[in-house]
Amino acid sequence: MTLTFLGAARNVTGSSTLLEAGGSRVLVDCGFVQEWKLRGRNWEPFAFDAKRLDAVVLTHAHLDHCGLLPRLVNAGFRGRIHCTAATAQLATIILLDSARIQEEDAQTKKRRHQAEGRSGKHPEVPLYTTDDAKAVIPLFKRESLGTAVEIADGVSATFREAGHIFGAASVLLECGSADGRRSVLFSGDVGRWDRPIIRDPDPFDRADYVVLESTYGDREHERDDIEELLAKEVNATHEAGGNLLIPSFALERAQEVLYYLNSLLRKDRIPHLVTFLDSPMALRTIEVFEQHPELFDDDMNALMRSGESPFKFPGLTLVSSVDESKSINHIRGTAIVIAGSGMCTGGRIKHHLAVNIDRPESTVLFVGYQAHGTLGRELVDGAKSVRLFGSTRNVRARISRINGFSGHADRTELVKWLSQMASPPQRVFLNHGETSAMQAFGDYLTDKTGLTTVMPEYRESFDLE
Repeated sequence: MTLTFLGAARNVTGSSTLLEAGGSRVLVDCGFVQEWKLRGRNWEPFAFDAKRLDAVVLTHAHLDHCGLLPRLVNAGFRGRIHCTAATAQLATIILLDSARIQEEDAQTKKRRHQAEGRSGKHPEVPLYTTDDAKAVIPLFKRESLGTAVEIADGVSATFREAGHIFGAASVLLECGSADGRRSVLFSGDVGRWDRPIIRDPDPFDRADYVVLESTYGDREHERDDIEELLAKEVNATHEAGGNLLIPSFALERAQEVLYYLNSLLRKDRIPHLVTFLDSPMALRTIEVFEQHPELFDDDMNALMRSGESPFKFPGLTLVSSVDESKSINHIRGTAIVIAGSGMCTGGRIKHHLAVNIDRPESTVLFVGYQAHGTLGRELVDGAKSVRLFGSTRNVRARISRINGFSGHADRTELVKWLSQMASPPQRVFLNHGETSAMQAFGDYLTDKTGLTTVMPEYRESFDLE
């Protein structure tokens, strides 16, 4: 049995791990690399023959876990992509949107290069097309939580709630015959306990090996009152007379922001400002949420039964068309604008930033992790100027951040998730984290639990006993 780490090895995005066992090949996640300096990896040939791959396991629908599936299918993969039903629906939305962005960015780059006299000197083709994304959809195989299913010869998979985003799962892969069965547990992205909307993580109690994310392995999340902090940001921006821009992932984070805004409005803790959810993908995501109440936690189910949906409240405008999005920037007075992408790497938020980034009365509020090399990371790190649409813009808007929104477990929560095992795994492979966070967490884990931890390099392989 061999593990090869093909992404998120000492970095945070592009998760992809190949498991080879008894002649079967299973790929766990096939993610898009978002760090700017590493994005060339998205164009590299796969380190395996896609036609010989037996199956893909998809832990959840974030782009950094599913975003290269269209390239995989284009390269010849014809097996099944195993995931939860909600993940299949959400990944479909995200991949189609990603393909559209790839095509639009290629056209924009081509026009800019032609205007600059540089046409033909740089790649002007999309990473993949809408047709490539559509070819992925028939391959999704919807799996239930808690039930082992055979996904390849001698390989079974069991999915359990990860608590990260809607439909996210941790997956236990078991390989070999009954008398010599070995298991590898893939955490996916581990969520947090007591978050709104979705259920808590449901850890496994056994595994021979664990592949564990470590995004926040070097820190503890601030246990701040999110409602209190959000109320302060809204009120401060309203008093200044600017707009409040909230870059947000369309999946989960946008819905959480609406949940808290709805709560604050019901308590009259913030002014009843016009609020825009400017993300067609987030709108489609809400539809998926509403189709799967079995994934809601008790509080969310109770709220929905009472008719107080956090996705529909007075003053909220759900924006779908481009013209509607453009019209937002003509509004005078304070507006709240929630738009993607969460790291400001694309999407409609960049257009709102172009209008507001040099306005000292406006606020850009980050509510999620910002990976190195992204525009969002530049802003939270205090950049005085940034590049937007080929031009340098001075940063005069107030840049703020609420860390409590994070959908990733912190150090204590990761240990809590891992400590549910009745006996310790032989090795814990750390991935999906910056090197410094990974190293700190590995040292902490070994010190506190005695577990053997490994930090794989990109494309490094390990033979498992």
